[in-house]
Amino acid sequence: MADIAKKMASNQKQIAISEFFEKNKHFLGFDSLPRSIITAVKESVDNSLDACEEARILPDIKVKITKADTKKDILELTTEDNGPGIPQKSIEKVFGQLLFGSRFHAIRQSRGQQGIGITGVVMYSQLTTGKPTHVLSKIAEEPTAVSVKIGLDTRKNKAVKSEQTRIIWENDDLTLKEHGVRVTTKMKGKYQRGRQSVFQYLRMTSIVNPHAEITFVDPDGETYHWPRVTEKLPRKVDAIKPHPHGIELGQLQRMCRESSDSRLSVFLRQNFSGVSMRAAKELCEAAELDVSTKPKSMKPDDIRAMLEAFQGERVVGGKVVKLLSPPTNCLSPIEEMLIKKGLSKTIDSKFISTMTRAPTVSHGNPFQVEVGLIFGDGMAADKPVEVLRFANRVPLMYQQGGCLLTKSIESVDWRQYGLDQAGGRGVPKGPAAILVHLASTNVQFTSEAKEALSDNEIVFEETRKAMLEMGRGLRKHLEKKKKMAKTREKFELINDILPAIAEKSASILERPVPDLAGSITKIMSAVICNESTTWNKDTKQTDVSITLFNYTSRARSYSILVNWPEKSDGKMIGNERGGRKEAMGIWGWKIETLEPGEKAHIEYSLANLEKGDWTETDVFFRGSQDVIGASKLDEKMLEEIRRQEQILVEADKEMPADKEAQPTFDSGVVEGDTGQTTLFGGDV
Repeated sequence: MADIAKKMASNQKQIAISEFFEKNKHFLGFDSLPRSIITAVKESVDNSLDACEEARILPDIKVKITKADTKKDILELTTEDNGPGIPQKSIEKVFGQLLFGSRFHAIRQSRGQQGIGITGVVMYSQLTTGKPTHVLSKIAEEPTAVSVKIGLDTRKNKAVKSEQTRIIWENDDLTLKEHGVRVTTKMKGKYQRGRQSVFQYLRMTSIVNPHAEITFVDPDGETYHWPRVTEKLPRKVDAIKPHPHGIELGQLQRMCRESSDSRLSVFLRQNFSGVSMRAAKELCEAAELDVSTKPKSMKPDDIRAMLEAFQGERVVGGKVVKLLSPPTNCLSPIEEMLIKKGLSKTIDSKFISTMTRAPTVSHGNPFQVEVGLIFGDGMAADKPVEVLRFANRVPLMYQQGGCLLTKSIESVDWRQYGLDQAGGRGVPKGPAAILVHLASTNVQFTSEAKEALSDNEIVFEETRKAMLEMGRGLRKHLEKKKKMAKTREKFELINDILPAIAEKSASILERPVPDLAGSITKIMSAVICNESTTWNKDTKQTDVSITLFNYTSRARSYSILVNWPEKSDGKMIGNERGGRKEAMGIWGWKIETLEPGEKAHIEYSLANLEKGDWTETDVFFRGSQDVIGASKLDEKMLEEIRRQEQILVEADKEMPADKEAQPTFDSGVVEGDTGQTTLFGGDV
């Protein structure tokens, strides 16, 4: 038996991570020929976008796929960007070493983290064709570009270089390439069209990256182009320290073991976000440890006690230790205006509703949910809506049914918002597309292929709230459209028939044509609001015009309020009526008393915007008589907006000059709902 045990022990050996993935390539998304080419494009484009954004360069990305061997399903993929390039010494590690990267230990929003993606493409190419990957890289400081072929030694997890040289890199127009990277690789794959295709991936990528210029040439030679619609780069993200609510026992043990701090209180403040001097002392008190304890000398029971204090299982004076939320400068949301632009450039429709929820926290990890809904003609009304899922600006194209984001869509009863949904369950049907984006420092996927998000109750609730908010916007739009259509039809009918009858009668009786304003008012018996939001190509501004008609038999008095893009740096000009700011993004006017048959005008323009940024203005009213074309103001929601605004103002006053302060929270759950709110009456 001893000999057998020794023999079994001698047969065991450690394998390299690259060798593991070589035998389990499906973990990385290379489990079928159609998916393999999509995965390769995804990894290349993600790297290009990340590199450009970190260097603060507007991305210009080109993707080309050609059929190298049709019989053997061999495709050649070429991707090129205008990023900062990769230094010669780093190329072999970036493309030929798995788990080499700069983002794994950084707590911030990023497309990739593990350093597997592009090396996985090199590995798959080598595995299926035996060919190395050609890399061409140029940085701005060097006159020539590095040209090298990269393979992968999977046993050593090390790059194999060949044919390395330096060349002059010229663009198609024969101008010298200043900086960038071009990757050419051959692999086994199958190009297909449809909802799960390279075309769809690039189309979706262009929606959530409106600052990127993307060109794609498919195997048939057809060229597709998605232009950038904004010159604004995504907000630069900063890495943050881990938060106590997101720490595991093993991680805390390692941090204590590696710490050089002389005092526990200093260790807590220097190595964690959200821990103030007060909180550090209270955490030590809750864990029954002295503030002068050396972290390196802490025993396992001491570390466990500190973790329990982190998680709120130990209290001070009967209260859980309050910690600040982690800073949110580690997140870079797309923002509402740019979501609208991204959707508009790929889907033609008249109505778009978007919203960005306020940042919140799940287990110490900041995250932010953004949603968009586009509705109108040109999309199939009898089929499920198109679901566009994204995580950190990366499209999720597979496993839609098992994804947290899809489940949040299915949890809403869309029938009350104007879409068909059998039994109030499942993805709704209608001429619409729903976009949902999760920006997070720690996206939890269901697998290494990063195709769907795993269940998380806090993220689910935030996403569901955003869906409900967006649904209310759609319902308001449809109701307003329906009411206005009926009113317009009635008004046009009256204005066509009554004048004709009056003229004919006056002619027969040989009497003057009577004034019909009073008669029309009695018949209409309604207050009507007409709103117009148009782009002025001459002034490069958005002109907004609102007219309030009193077609009732009584004098009416109203306050009119509108939403406007104050949060997107919009500037209201030409506002002769004046009015006042009611809350962030809400402006109001007191309208003079309107006698029967009278009307009032409100006109202003919005500057600092581009064409398509602001296409529809929501109008609200205060007053006893309903207004067709406007929504009754919900005063409770207006107060909630003001309350949230005040919280942020007070936080700004308290935060240090070099840090972003956040509201305090207990046990990982933020008090109150900090998402954006709506003013639609009756939808609290």
